[in-house]
Amino acid sequence: MCSLCQGGIGMPEPDQNMNEALNGELPEWNLDDLFLGINSPALETALGEAAAKSKSLAKCYRGRVRDLDGDQLAELIKGYEGLQDSLGRIMSYSHLVYAADMGDSNISQFFQTMRERCTDISTDLLFVTLELNRIGDSKLAELMETPALSKYWPWIRDRRVFRPYQLSDEVEALLHEKHVSGRGAWTRLFDETVAGLQFSYGGKLLNTSEAFNLLSSSDGGVRRDVAAEIARVLKLNIRTLTLITNTLIKDKEIEDRWRQLPLPISSRNLENMVEDNVVEALITSVKESYPRLSHRYYKIKARWLGLKQLEYWDRNAPLPEDDDRLITWEDAKQSVLSAYRAFSPKMADIGTLFFDNGWIDARVRPDKTPGAFSHPTVPSAHPYILLNYQGRTRDVMTL
Repeated sequence: MCSLCQGGIGMPEPDQNMNEALNGELPEWNLDDLFLGINSPALETALGEAAAKSKSLAKCYRGRVRDLDGDQLAELIKGYEGLQDSLGRIMSYSHLVYAADMGDSNISQFFQTMRERCTDISTDLLFVTLELNRIGDSKLAELMETPALSKYWPWIRDRRVFRPYQLSDEVEALLHEKHVSGRGAWTRLFDETVAGLQFSYGGKLLNTSEAFNLLSSSDGGVRRDVAAEIARVLKLNIRTLTLITNTLIKDKEIEDRWRQLPLPISSRNLENMVEDNVVEALITSVKESYPRLSHRYYKIKARWLGLKQLEYWDRNAPLPEDDDRLITWEDAKQSVLSAYRAFSPKMADIGTLFFDNGWIDARVRPDKTPGAFSHPTVPSAHPYILLNYQGRTRDVMTL
């Protein structure tokens, strides 16, 4: 019987068993610095306190922000800041737990519940930024002379860039509350769908991270066969993935139109504090450089690999002279820390904290979110790093 009929393609890579051994030594993060588990009493306490404080803040200040003096406005923002930290800690914890295992129904339920409850609580706080943005520039300039308020200027400035695109309080509240059942729900469906994909190769079922890792194999046959299997699985899910993408695009188009944002990328540019024309110039420059950079690179790489034309599955192929050995976690750690230490000993000391205190989740597991990210959490805590480490040079660079 052919391998296709058996549900698999090709043969396993020679170093696949080594990958499994390497994976068993990799760290999983410890989230106890945020909360001591999804059933922690501290979680319920934090939610209850945040709900009570949010309602109290709204009762005291809603509808009055434009009439506050500098010290009163500073006091409001200080209370708002504390609540954002509390709610951010809860959402960071639930997101990290969920990202580590999207296939666990109890974790999924916990994540959804935390999103809903935090959304309900934060709805009471929407008035802060909405009313702050209605204060005129000249009056705000006078208020900023207050020492207690002046330290919040960078945050106030960043919030006010959205001022021209702000909608009525009722519409803003509607968009905020519907996010968890609208855009947020579609994004979650995409994440869970991709995390749950399984690819059959060499008699084994691989998750997304493991399958895409084989596209960097030094064996062209492995790359070709894995690419075919990836295409097969994605084609089976094309209806769901296309529906998600198109729905998110339309959702964004509707909100952008209501806000009268000039370009689809404008909201992201506002968040990044960069002008639309600057980003457009960058995009144009990159596109114009395709022929002399990316196209030229792919032609050169095809010659390096002895090919007339580079196939799509060869884009991530290592060069013939590359050292394709697997890099142990300890070697990766030393490489990263030594690089930081050469630049700044203080940065190396900070990096060491991540390795020594369980702030990194590197192990490849079923239903874990693919790819990598560094999550900042909140000012009262510390960041966490997620990656799917598989011993490649690019994994060390990601770390």
